[in-house]
Amino acid sequence: MGSSSALASLCCFLLLLSFARSKTVKRDVKALNEIKASLGWRVVYAWVGDDPCGDGDLPPWSGVTCSQQGDYRVVTELEVYAVSIVGPFPTAVTNLLDLTRLDLHNNKLTGPIPPQIGRLRHLRSLNLRWNKLQDVLPSEIGELKKLTHLYLSFNNFKGEIPVELANLPELRYLYLHENRFTGRIPPELGSLKNLRHLDVSSNHLSGTLRDFIRNGDGFPSLRNLYLNNNLLGGGLPDQLANLTNLEILYLSYNKMAGPVPAKLANIPRLTYLYLDHNTFTGRIPEALYKHPFLKELYIEGNQFKPGAKSKGSHKVFDLMDTEFLF
Repeated sequence: MGSSSALASLCCFLLLLSFARSKTVKRDVKALNEIKASLGWRVVYAWVGDDPCGDGDLPPWSGVTCSQQGDYRVVTELEVYAVSIVGPFPTAVTNLLDLTRLDLHNNKLTGPIPPQIGRLRHLRSLNLRWNKLQDVLPSEIGELKKLTHLYLSFNNFKGEIPVELANLPELRYLYLHENRFTGRIPPELGSLKNLRHLDVSSNHLSGTLRDFIRNGDGFPSLRNLYLNNNLLGGGLPDQLANLTNLEILYLSYNKMAGPVPAKLANIPRLTYLYLDHNTFTGRIPEALYKHPFLKELYIEGNQFKPGAKSKGSHKVFDLMDTEFLF
Protein backbone atom coordinates (compact mmCIF):
# COMPACT_ATOMS: atom_id res chain seq x y z
CA MET A 1 0.00 0.00 0.00
CA GLY A 2 2.88 2.33 0.96
CA SER A 3 4.79 1.58 -2.25
CA SER A 4 1.71 2.36 -4.36
CA SER A 5 1.30 5.70 -2.60
CA ALA A 6 4.97 6.53 -3.09
CA LEU A 7 4.75 5.60 -6.77
CA ALA A 8 1.71 7.82 -7.24
CA SER A 9 3.48 10.70 -5.52
CA LEU A 10 6.54 10.21 -7.72
CA CYS A 11 4.44 10.18 -10.88
CA CYS A 12 2.67 13.37 -9.78
CA PHE A 13 6.03 15.02 -9.04
CA LEU A 14 7.47 14.02 -12.42
CA LEU A 15 4.34 15.31 -14.15
CA LEU A 16 4.63 18.67 -12.38
CA LEU A 17 8.35 18.79 -13.14
CA SER A 18 7.66 18.10 -16.80
CA PHE A 19 5.03 20.82 -16.86
CA ALA A 20 7.39 23.30 -15.22
CA ARG A 21 10.13 22.59 -17.75
CA SER A 22 7.82 22.77 -20.76
CA LYS A 23 7.76 25.84 -22.91
CA THR A 24 4.55 27.71 -23.58
CA VAL A 25 3.64 27.73 -27.26
CA LYS A 26 4.92 30.97 -28.80
CA ARG A 27 1.54 31.87 -30.24
CA ASP A 28 0.03 32.10 -26.76
CA VAL A 29 3.00 33.94 -25.26
CA LYS A 30 2.76 36.57 -27.99
CA ALA A 31 -1.02 36.92 -27.67
CA LEU A 32 -0.99 37.33 -23.86
CA ASN A 33 1.86 39.83 -23.98
CA GLU A 34 -0.09 41.87 -26.54
CA ILE A 35 -3.08 41.80 -24.20
CA LYS A 36 -0.80 42.73 -21.27
CA ALA A 37 0.46 45.78 -23.15
CA SER A 38 -3.09 46.97 -23.74
CA LEU A 39 -4.44 46.51 -20.20
CA GLY A 40 -4.38 48.88 -17.25
CA TRP A 41 -2.21 48.62 -14.16
CA ARG A 42 -4.86 46.71 -12.20
CA VAL A 43 -4.06 43.60 -14.24
CA VAL A 44 -0.47 44.19 -15.30
CA TYR A 45 0.89 44.45 -11.75
CA ALA A 46 0.09 40.75 -11.24
CA TRP A 47 1.41 39.65 -14.63
CA VAL A 48 5.12 39.25 -13.95
CA GLY A 49 7.56 37.87 -16.50
CA ASP A 50 7.09 37.10 -20.17
CA ASP A 51 5.57 33.61 -19.95
CA PRO A 52 1.86 33.65 -18.95
CA CYS A 53 2.11 30.02 -17.85
CA GLY A 54 4.97 30.74 -15.46
CA ASP A 55 8.73 30.45 -15.87
CA GLY A 56 11.13 29.09 -13.28
CA ASP A 57 10.25 30.64 -9.94
CA LEU A 58 7.62 32.87 -11.51
CA PRO A 59 4.03 31.62 -11.14
CA PRO A 60 1.42 31.67 -13.94
CA TRP A 61 -0.21 35.02 -14.50
CA SER A 62 -3.29 35.73 -12.41
CA GLY A 63 -6.43 34.61 -14.23
CA VAL A 64 -4.49 32.45 -16.71
CA THR A 65 -4.85 28.66 -16.71
CA CYS A 66 -2.56 26.49 -18.80
CA SER A 67 -2.54 22.83 -19.78
CA GLN A 68 0.02 20.44 -21.18
CA GLN A 69 -0.34 19.62 -24.86
CA GLY A 70 2.43 17.33 -26.07
CA ASP A 71 5.78 18.98 -25.35
CA TYR A 72 4.26 22.44 -24.90
CA ARG A 73 1.93 24.31 -22.59
CA VAL A 74 -1.11 26.12 -23.97
CA VAL A 75 -3.48 28.66 -22.43
CA THR A 76 -6.90 27.08 -21.88
CA GLU A 77 -8.64 29.63 -19.62
CA LEU A 78 -8.50 33.42 -19.33
CA GLU A 79 -10.46 35.07 -16.52
CA VAL A 80 -9.88 38.81 -16.11
CA TYR A 81 -13.06 40.29 -14.68
CA ALA A 82 -14.11 43.21 -12.49
CA VAL A 83 -10.79 45.05 -12.90
CA SER A 84 -12.03 48.07 -14.87
CA ILE A 85 -10.40 47.17 -18.18
CA VAL A 86 -11.10 50.09 -20.53
CA GLY A 87 -11.01 50.03 -24.31
CA PRO A 88 -11.96 47.80 -27.23
CA PHE A 89 -12.29 44.04 -27.04
CA PRO A 90 -8.69 42.71 -27.14
CA THR A 91 -8.56 41.01 -30.53
CA ALA A 92 -5.34 39.21 -29.56
CA VAL A 93 -7.53 36.95 -27.40
CA THR A 94 -8.73 35.28 -30.58
CA ASN A 95 -5.20 33.94 -31.14
CA LEU A 96 -5.49 31.77 -28.01
CA LEU A 97 -6.80 28.88 -30.06
CA ASP A 98 -6.99 26.37 -27.20
CA LEU A 99 -9.19 28.50 -24.93
CA THR A 100 -12.10 26.65 -23.36
CA ARG A 101 -13.17 29.51 -21.06
CA LEU A 102 -13.04 33.28 -21.63
CA ASP A 103 -14.36 35.54 -18.85
CA LEU A 104 -13.98 39.31 -19.20
CA HIS A 105 -17.22 40.28 -17.45
CA ASN A 106 -17.80 43.42 -15.41
CA ASN A 107 -15.23 45.62 -17.12
CA LYS A 108 -15.53 48.64 -19.42
CA LEU A 109 -14.86 47.04 -22.79
CA THR A 110 -16.25 48.96 -25.75
CA GLY A 111 -16.80 48.44 -29.48
CA PRO A 112 -17.89 45.24 -31.22
CA ILE A 113 -16.97 41.62 -30.67
CA PRO A 114 -14.53 40.97 -33.54
CA PRO A 115 -15.50 38.35 -36.13
CA GLN A 116 -12.25 36.53 -35.32
CA ILE A 117 -14.05 35.20 -32.23
CA GLY A 118 -15.08 32.31 -34.46
CA ARG A 119 -11.48 31.01 -34.34
CA LEU A 120 -11.92 29.84 -30.72
CA ARG A 121 -13.31 26.45 -31.71
CA HIS A 122 -12.67 24.86 -28.29
CA LEU A 123 -14.50 27.54 -26.30
CA ARG A 124 -17.15 26.23 -23.91
CA SER A 125 -17.92 29.35 -21.88
CA LEU A 126 -17.90 32.98 -23.09
CA ASN A 127 -18.74 35.58 -20.46
CA LEU A 128 -18.75 39.24 -21.53
CA ARG A 129 -21.68 40.53 -19.48
CA TRP A 130 -21.62 43.91 -17.74
CA ASN A 131 -19.44 45.75 -20.26
CA LYS A 132 -20.13 48.52 -22.79
CA LEU A 133 -19.82 46.39 -25.90
CA GLN A 134 -21.92 47.45 -28.85
CA ASP A 135 -22.80 46.96 -32.52
CA VAL A 136 -24.28 43.76 -33.96
CA LEU A 137 -23.24 40.30 -32.84
CA PRO A 138 -20.91 38.68 -35.40
CA SER A 139 -22.38 35.67 -37.14
CA GLU A 140 -19.06 33.92 -36.49
CA ILE A 141 -20.23 33.17 -32.94
CA GLY A 142 -22.15 30.37 -34.61
CA GLU A 143 -18.81 28.65 -35.31
CA LEU A 144 -18.17 27.97 -31.61
CA LYS A 145 -19.61 24.46 -31.79
CA LYS A 146 -18.54 23.44 -28.27
CA LEU A 147 -20.06 26.46 -26.53
CA THR A 148 -22.35 25.61 -23.60
CA HIS A 149 -22.62 29.00 -21.81
CA LEU A 150 -22.97 32.38 -23.53
CA TYR A 151 -23.31 35.50 -21.36
CA LEU A 152 -23.69 38.78 -23.27
CA SER A 153 -26.19 40.57 -21.03
CA PHE A 154 -25.93 44.19 -19.86
CA ASN A 155 -24.19 45.62 -22.91
CA ASN A 156 -25.30 47.79 -25.83
CA PHE A 157 -25.58 45.21 -28.61
CA LYS A 158 -28.05 46.10 -31.34
CA GLY A 159 -29.56 44.67 -34.51
CA GLU A 160 -31.17 41.25 -34.77
CA ILE A 161 -30.25 38.21 -32.72
CA PRO A 162 -28.15 36.20 -35.19
CA VAL A 163 -29.80 33.05 -36.43
CA GLU A 164 -26.34 31.46 -36.40
CA LEU A 165 -26.75 30.93 -32.65
CA ALA A 166 -28.91 27.98 -33.65
CA ASN A 167 -25.70 26.32 -34.93
CA LEU A 168 -24.40 25.77 -31.37
CA PRO A 169 -25.51 22.20 -30.60
CA GLU A 170 -24.11 22.13 -27.05
CA LEU A 171 -25.54 25.49 -25.90
CA ARG A 172 -27.35 25.26 -22.55
CA TYR A 173 -27.48 28.81 -21.21
CA LEU A 174 -28.06 31.89 -23.38
CA TYR A 175 -28.18 35.32 -21.72
CA LEU A 176 -28.87 38.28 -24.02
CA HIS A 177 -30.96 40.49 -21.72
CA GLU A 178 -30.51 44.22 -21.17
CA ASN A 179 -29.28 45.10 -24.67
CA ARG A 180 -30.83 46.85 -27.68
CA PHE A 181 -31.72 43.91 -29.90
CA THR A 182 -34.56 44.45 -32.37
CA GLY A 183 -36.58 42.31 -34.76
CA ARG A 184 -37.91 38.84 -34.08
CA ILE A 185 -36.48 36.10 -31.91
CA PRO A 186 -35.13 33.44 -34.31
CA PRO A 187 -37.44 30.42 -34.14
CA GLU A 188 -34.45 28.35 -35.25
CA LEU A 189 -33.26 28.47 -31.63
CA GLY A 190 -35.87 25.79 -31.01
CA SER A 191 -33.53 23.28 -32.63
CA LEU A 192 -31.08 23.60 -29.71
CA LYS A 193 -31.76 20.31 -27.97
CA ASN A 194 -29.70 21.15 -24.87
CA LEU A 195 -30.89 24.73 -24.29
CA ARG A 196 -32.21 25.05 -20.73
CA HIS A 197 -32.22 28.79 -20.11
CA LEU A 198 -33.06 31.54 -22.61
CA ASP A 199 -33.15 35.17 -21.49
CA VAL A 200 -33.78 37.89 -24.09
CA SER A 201 -35.66 40.23 -21.75
CA SER A 202 -35.32 44.02 -21.71
CA ASN A 203 -34.61 44.53 -25.39
CA HIS A 204 -36.76 45.90 -28.25
CA LEU A 205 -37.84 42.57 -29.71
CA SER A 206 -41.09 42.22 -31.65
CA GLY A 207 -43.10 39.43 -33.27
CA THR A 208 -45.32 36.86 -31.59
CA LEU A 209 -44.93 33.73 -29.50
CA ARG A 210 -46.66 31.78 -32.25
CA ASP A 211 -43.92 32.75 -34.71
CA PHE A 212 -41.21 31.97 -32.17
CA ILE A 213 -42.47 28.58 -31.01
CA ARG A 214 -43.98 27.58 -34.37
CA ASN A 215 -45.39 24.06 -34.07
CA GLY A 216 -44.23 23.62 -30.50
CA ASP A 217 -41.89 20.73 -31.27
CA GLY A 218 -38.71 22.67 -30.43
CA PHE A 219 -36.93 23.60 -27.21
CA PRO A 220 -37.11 20.06 -25.77
CA SER A 221 -34.94 20.90 -22.73
CA LEU A 222 -36.03 24.49 -22.06
CA ARG A 223 -36.76 25.22 -18.38
CA ASN A 224 -36.56 29.00 -18.08
CA LEU A 225 -37.87 31.44 -20.71
CA TYR A 226 -37.54 35.19 -20.12
CA LEU A 227 -39.22 37.38 -22.76
CA ASN A 228 -40.34 40.24 -20.51
CA ASN A 229 -39.90 43.96 -21.23
CA ASN A 230 -40.03 43.75 -25.01
CA LEU A 231 -42.54 44.63 -27.74
CA LEU A 232 -44.03 41.17 -28.31
CA GLY A 233 -47.61 41.07 -29.59
CA GLY A 234 -50.20 38.39 -30.36
CA GLY A 235 -51.58 35.90 -27.91
CA LEU A 236 -50.62 32.82 -25.93
CA PRO A 237 -50.59 29.90 -28.39
CA ASP A 238 -51.65 26.41 -27.35
CA GLN A 239 -48.23 25.20 -28.52
CA LEU A 240 -46.74 26.55 -25.29
CA ALA A 241 -48.06 23.39 -23.64
CA ASN A 242 -45.57 21.39 -25.68
CA LEU A 243 -42.68 22.93 -23.73
CA THR A 244 -43.02 20.13 -21.22
CA ASN A 245 -39.88 20.96 -19.21
CA LEU A 246 -40.75 24.64 -18.74
CA GLU A 247 -40.62 25.91 -15.15
CA ILE A 248 -40.42 29.71 -15.56
CA LEU A 249 -42.33 31.72 -18.18
CA TYR A 250 -41.82 35.47 -17.86
CA LEU A 251 -43.91 37.58 -20.29
CA SER A 252 -44.39 40.79 -18.26
CA TYR A 253 -44.44 44.23 -19.91
CA ASN A 254 -45.15 43.33 -23.53
CA LYS A 255 -48.05 44.08 -25.88
CA MET A 256 -49.67 40.68 -25.80
CA ALA A 257 -53.44 40.19 -25.83
CA GLY A 258 -56.26 37.63 -25.91
CA PRO A 259 -57.30 34.87 -23.49
CA VAL A 260 -55.12 32.59 -21.39
CA PRO A 261 -55.46 29.07 -22.84
CA ALA A 262 -56.37 26.28 -20.44
CA LYS A 263 -53.61 24.14 -22.01
CA LEU A 264 -51.00 26.11 -20.07
CA ALA A 265 -52.03 24.01 -17.09
CA ASN A 266 -50.75 20.96 -18.97
CA ILE A 267 -47.11 22.08 -18.54
CA PRO A 268 -46.29 19.62 -15.75
CA ARG A 269 -43.62 21.57 -13.80
CA LEU A 270 -44.67 25.14 -14.48
CA THR A 271 -43.70 27.03 -11.30
CA TYR A 272 -43.55 30.74 -12.15
CA LEU A 273 -45.92 32.37 -14.66
CA TYR A 274 -45.74 36.14 -15.13
CA LEU A 275 -48.35 37.68 -17.44
CA ASP A 276 -48.58 41.14 -15.89
CA HIS A 277 -48.74 44.43 -17.78
CA ASN A 278 -50.07 43.20 -21.11
CA THR A 279 -53.65 43.38 -22.42
CA PHE A 280 -54.83 39.82 -21.79
CA THR A 281 -58.60 39.35 -21.46
CA GLY A 282 -61.17 36.82 -20.32
CA ARG A 283 -60.84 34.57 -17.28
CA ILE A 284 -57.91 32.70 -15.76
CA PRO A 285 -58.47 28.94 -16.27
CA GLU A 286 -59.30 27.28 -12.98
CA ALA A 287 -56.79 24.53 -13.76
CA LEU A 288 -53.96 27.03 -13.34
CA TYR A 289 -55.06 27.85 -9.81
CA LYS A 290 -55.09 24.12 -9.04
CA HIS A 291 -51.73 23.38 -10.71
CA PRO A 292 -49.68 21.40 -8.15
CA PHE A 293 -46.36 23.09 -8.97
CA LEU A 294 -47.45 26.66 -9.73
CA LYS A 295 -46.20 28.97 -6.97
CA GLU A 296 -46.47 32.34 -8.71
CA LEU A 297 -49.15 33.59 -11.11
CA TYR A 298 -48.88 37.34 -11.60
CA ILE A 299 -51.60 38.99 -13.72
CA GLU A 300 -51.66 42.67 -12.68
CA GLY A 301 -52.13 45.33 -15.39
CA ASN A 302 -54.34 43.36 -17.80
CA GLN A 303 -58.03 43.40 -18.77
CA PHE A 304 -59.25 40.20 -17.18
CA LYS A 305 -62.85 39.81 -16.09
CA PRO A 306 -63.73 40.50 -12.45
CA GLY A 307 -62.68 37.68 -10.15
CA ALA A 308 -59.32 37.03 -11.77
CA LYS A 309 -56.63 37.05 -9.12
CA SER A 310 -52.94 36.48 -8.80
CA LYS A 311 -51.46 33.53 -6.96
CA GLY A 312 -48.47 33.59 -4.63
CA SER A 313 -46.55 36.43 -3.04
CA HIS A 314 -46.06 38.27 -6.36
CA LYS A 315 -42.36 38.60 -5.67
CA VAL A 316 -40.51 39.35 -8.89
CA PHE A 317 -38.12 36.50 -9.63
CA ASP A 318 -34.53 37.79 -9.74
CA LEU A 319 -33.05 37.25 -13.18
CA MET A 320 -29.51 37.57 -11.89
CA ASP A 321 -30.01 34.79 -9.35
CA THR A 322 -30.07 32.27 -12.17
CA GLU A 323 -27.20 33.92 -14.00
CA PHE A 324 -24.77 33.44 -11.13
CA LEU A 325 -25.70 29.84 -10.52
CA PHE A 326 -23.66 28.60 -13.46
